[in-house]
Amino acid sequence: MFSFIIGRIFHGLLTTILVVVLISSIIYLAPVDPARLTFGQRSDVKMVEAKKEALGLDQPLHKQLLYYLNDLSPVGIHAKELLNGNPYNDAALISIGNNKALVIKSPYLRESFQTGAYVSDMLARAIPKTVLLAFSAFFFATFFGILFGIIAALNKNSLLDNGIISFTTVGYSVPSYVSAIVLALIFGYWWRSWTGLNIQGSLVELNDLGEEVIVWKNMILPAIALGIRPLSVITQLTRSAFLDVLSEDFIRTAKAKGLGFTSIIKKHALRNSMNPVLTAVSGWMASLLAGAFFVENVFNFKGLGQLTVTALINYDIPVVLACVVFTSIVFIAINILVDIGYKLLDPKVKLN
Repeated sequence: MFSFIIGRIFHGLLTTILVVVLISSIIYLAPVDPARLTFGQRSDVKMVEAKKEALGLDQPLHKQLLYYLNDLSPVGIHAKELLNGNPYNDAALISIGNNKALVIKSPYLRESFQTGAYVSDMLARAIPKTVLLAFSAFFFATFFGILFGIIAALNKNSLLDNGIISFTTVGYSVPSYVSAIVLALIFGYWWRSWTGLNIQGSLVELNDLGEEVIVWKNMILPAIALGIRPLSVITQLTRSAFLDVLSEDFIRTAKAKGLGFTSIIKKHALRNSMNPVLTAVSGWMASLLAGAFFVENVFNFKGLGQLTVTALINYDIPVVLACVVFTSIVFIAINILVDIGYKLLDPKVKLN
């Protein structure tokens, strides 16, 4: 197990590097000038060229990629004069020549082209909101998806079963941002006097005194909108897997031994039907971060999704790359945890 985890982590690092190289190449080669965007329409040639040099955009593409990976890596080679100040406030490990040193540092995500703020600070404010939203949608979809799937399987071909299947079919067919718009209009606008929910709003808002307060009710509609599609998938997978397990020989043997219905469901049917559901749950957990990009913009949630979309519109390269790197790491980490989960859930699974 340990060697498997180490191997997967190594492969994950390689995948992250490939993602950074691919996305960076696409962004840097796009016919847009980030330096000119920082000045607007009244910029002259000298100002733009000076800004390009300051941002490192005057370097060849391969050098820009190497410099970014060097900044991103926790172990990097940097000039000694940069080590005693931000952002490289680190101790030198090994001196390389007269002006270079090998250092251990925190990953440097650079500064925003548009605002000049540290990208790490921008992510620190946005990520907790998106993670909390994604986990809320995840637990909503997982709990009700498994519950509805079991209820549908135990009531096969009944009116209740047909109703659940119809609902989940529609729920999966509708994109998350469409569900978000519909929920915002119905529960946040038309029925607001009854629900008390806002049509838009972030998790952290300013009150009348200018103080930041947490508004938990602003989490409800985005979480439901984001969780409807995975809920639909999990429901149908749970129903299908449950029906398959209920038709197995060991279930009939358990019934013949006189085990109660509840005991058969808990000890035999539920556990043996969870592998395909685990696959769906894990895949959707990572996908919820990507789906949050659109839902957050509908509700003006001000999380990682809205930060990424705004950065793309403004062509803010460091912010876009940082968001992509974070999302990639989340996908990779979840995949590793899922493989471990397979082994814990089903001892028959072999890790190769």
